[in-house]
Amino acid sequence: MAALLPALLAHLLLLCAHGDTASAAATPPPLPILPVPSYAQLRWQLSEMALFLHFGPNTFTDSEWGTGHADPSVFAPSALDAGQWARVAARAGFGRVVLTAKHHDGFCLWPSALTNYSVAASPWRGGAGDVVAEVAAAARAEGIGLGLYLSPWDRHEPVYGDTVAYNEHYMGQMTELLTRYGDVEEVWLDGAKGDTKKMDYLFDAWFALIHQLQQRVVIFSDAGPDTRWVGDEAGVAGYTCWSTFNKSAVTIGHTTAEYSGSGDPFGQDWVPAECDVSIRPGWFWHASEKPKNATTLLDIYYKSVGRNCLLILNVPPNSSGLISVEDMQVLQEFTEIRHTIFSQNLAANATVTANSVRGGQDNLQFAPSNVLEGSIYSYWAPQEGQTSWEMLFDLGLSTSFNVLQLQEPIQLGQRVIGFHVDILVDELWQTIAEGTTIGYKRLLKFPVTESRYLKLCIDSARGDPLISFFGVFMDPFSDRYNLENLDERTNSSRVIMLRKSSEAGNSSTVTM
Repeated sequence: MAALLPALLAHLLLLCAHGDTASAAATPPPLPILPVPSYAQLRWQLSEMALFLHFGPNTFTDSEWGTGHADPSVFAPSALDAGQWARVAARAGFGRVVLTAKHHDGFCLWPSALTNYSVAASPWRGGAGDVVAEVAAAARAEGIGLGLYLSPWDRHEPVYGDTVAYNEHYMGQMTELLTRYGDVEEVWLDGAKGDTKKMDYLFDAWFALIHQLQQRVVIFSDAGPDTRWVGDEAGVAGYTCWSTFNKSAVTIGHTTAEYSGSGDPFGQDWVPAECDVSIRPGWFWHASEKPKNATTLLDIYYKSVGRNCLLILNVPPNSSGLISVEDMQVLQEFTEIRHTIFSQNLAANATVTANSVRGGQDNLQFAPSNVLEGSIYSYWAPQEGQTSWEMLFDLGLSTSFNVLQLQEPIQLGQRVIGFHVDILVDELWQTIAEGTTIGYKRLLKFPVTESRYLKLCIDSARGDPLISFFGVFMDPFSDRYNLENLDERTNSSRVIMLRKSSEAGNSSTVTM
């Protein structure tokens, strides 16, 4: 017997090394469906919102587009506090501030060595001030990112119109901005041109320089390369909104609102959309204008962040150099409203099952319950090769709600083409919502409904669909369902009021 002990021990060790390990081996994640976001694009998307700061001589001359001839002495804020700007942004949940370092008038909010038309020529801080430096320091102090807008169009610069000389000038100013102030997370630019001067912007050279100087930056323009304009200045994305896009199909200054707003399911590039809108009618501060109210901002949030985009909300500082009290009050209300709605997922304690799970029903790595964890890195994945994909949610008790939130793990690509959500009423499944794309986040709002059981059905997808979050919420602030400006486009998402699965007609529909 003693002679057998070594052999038995060896055999047991062999079983532990092979049999047990093999049975516990993890199932690898599914292959991504290209294109996928870069590290910088993923960080940008996760931040959800940015605060735009339009500030400059226009603030003091009651203008939107300056002529480039305003005397630098007009720039004289009496109480400029970049710390206040950053605090307002951080407390309202914005991931970064984006400052108009130079607008179309050519006035620079930093002491550029390449022009005499800057804060150095103004009386502010005795000519020794630097707005960009103060905003950069304030953003760092609040733990939020910094973005900069450098207008290509310059109505003051004498060499504007000389392609070589002005592109050298522009790239020189871009180099100053991207080498003096630490990390810059976003460079915001457009193809704006005006007057009668012919001007060719060397965008490819600009983009190469920006990425060379800032490794984690995303570049925004109406055609990318990293993020794209959604196609309007109302903050509203397409009902269908793909992050996939074909950069080869567009050029800066020559895009269509429909393509920009919807993206391209066959796109070869990852270029997610950014929704820009101002809290006031204008982009610069004007004493005669008033801000939008908080519920209007909430509606914009549903139609931007809730449609797979980033919301960049302009909140212009006033002529004192402060964000106005009325604007701060609206932002505070907007923040409180969002917290009230989205701080409690009514499905957080639900029992979740699915008709298949990658690696088998007992595989916790891709379990249906992962969709309640609130991270894009934890998700449900179905077994490969399925033709139907369903998830069932038992909330435990009958619950009233009027908002659904869905998310995909976009690091593995955007996949869902169409889906619908059912509730169980009197032992019949009834559809309450249909949608097209999900992407990073999809929010669907509808009249209050009540159920204990919900079913998510993915109708079509680019490969096996993956879901990282499912949430059910109550919005008590959108007190009436908005039936205005309905659009019956075929790519719309629809809310369907209790359509029985056995019925084809008599459904009350409204476009979301």
